[in-house]
Amino acid sequence: MGNGRQMKHKRTLLMSVLLVLSMGPPLAHAQEDQVAESQTASHVTSLAPLIEAAYPDLDALYKDLHRNPELAFQETRTAGVLAQKMKALGFEVTEKVGQTGVVAVLKNGEGPTIMVRADMDALPMTEKTGLPYASEVTDAPWRDGVSPVMHACGHDIHMASWVGAADMLVQLKDRWSGTLVFVGQPAEEGLGGAKAMIKDGLFTKFPKPDYGFALHAAPLPAGTVFVKAGAVTSSADSVEIVFKGRGAHGSMPHQSIDPIVIASRFVTDVQAVASREKDPGAFGVVTVGAFNAGTVSNIIPDQATVKLTLRSHQPEVRKLLLDGVTRTANAAAAASSAPDPDIKNVGGVATVLNDDGLAERTAAVFKEAFGPAFTYVPAMAPAGPASEDYSEFVTAGVPSVYFALGALDPKLFAEAQAGGPPVPVNHSPFFAPQPEPTIKAGVKAMTLAVLGELESTPLP
Repeated sequence: MGNGRQMKHKRTLLMSVLLVLSMGPPLAHAQEDQVAESQTASHVTSLAPLIEAAYPDLDALYKDLHRNPELAFQETRTAGVLAQKMKALGFEVTEKVGQTGVVAVLKNGEGPTIMVRADMDALPMTEKTGLPYASEVTDAPWRDGVSPVMHACGHDIHMASWVGAADMLVQLKDRWSGTLVFVGQPAEEGLGGAKAMIKDGLFTKFPKPDYGFALHAAPLPAGTVFVKAGAVTSSADSVEIVFKGRGAHGSMPHQSIDPIVIASRFVTDVQAVASREKDPGAFGVVTVGAFNAGTVSNIIPDQATVKLTLRSHQPEVRKLLLDGVTRTANAAAAASSAPDPDIKNVGGVATVLNDDGLAERTAAVFKEAFGPAFTYVPAMAPAGPASEDYSEFVTAGVPSVYFALGALDPKLFAEAQAGGPPVPVNHSPFFAPQPEPTIKAGVKAMTLAVLGELESTPLP
């Protein structure tokens, strides 16, 4: 995923799931609720034929979106396709919210307001899956040039599941009462789309949700579902620092204040913030992803720019890292009698925190619906290192559950365990979800999660 102008590398959406599964004994599931289970069982029975009937259209939608990916804030075709689908289902649809976002609202009597989000953007990379429906986009505008584009993070899976869940909920309107707010969000990869939609009035022009749900495809076996209590992702901050110096001829370094030396000192020293100031038991990463300075070998430039990503799970660790980066940068400049550097936090998001009560209720529904294909991950398990701007909606006051959906062919895992190639992860050019079991599970899970909060009609 991207973070502002810097790409973030998401090896897995929910690393904590993998960490916990590797600890040994199976995890305990959420406590059972007999009433909820009987409702869920009825819904599962009702959903099965509906999902089967809808799947051919969802498969076609998924492959169309995969073949025609669009980058952050360029999702005009994608948004148009989603808007058309939702209008056909009877939703009141508004486009161009937060530039390219889509908001679809369906009111069905009194009751809670539930938000369901799907992210729409793809990544600037070449697809190497060899799929018959592989991306056909090779020259999308990107920065100062053009780039190939690929849905390598599963957002096309998210959108197909989103449309499918909306379809199921419309067909089951007699089972629930309330308001649905389906949000097609742009620019998740750049961590700016959620903020843009909120700034454009998502929660003032449209009904404010009482609860929210989002899913994310993960490099786990297709058809599996995971809910983690508490922190799910890490916070992320993208920092750019311009170190200032005095340029000179390369043969006369004494006439310069060399910003390359200053920036190099900073790159080395800043690692002590994570290794010596942070509690070793707390997750926190300081990564310098770019170092730009100079043009030719015999010119000492007058400035050097470094770009960093900071990741953490706890607010106090986030503050420690940000403060430490600032202090270390200023100290590196002062050591060479250089001017103070320009330090800019160009974008950041908080940790996605799942609501405790909603997570427990959703986990109970999923356990009944998916059986051994569902895993509940307790809050004490570590959150994943990746970041996600769904946290903007949580911070804005929407109690939520953000859950993981296994997306890859189980054979890949068996082959990897037998010494074969590693399983492709999100952001790999070989990341190829298995459409049918993944989308069917996504539709089923999201529909049941929403019904669990909207249920209003007693079963006969």
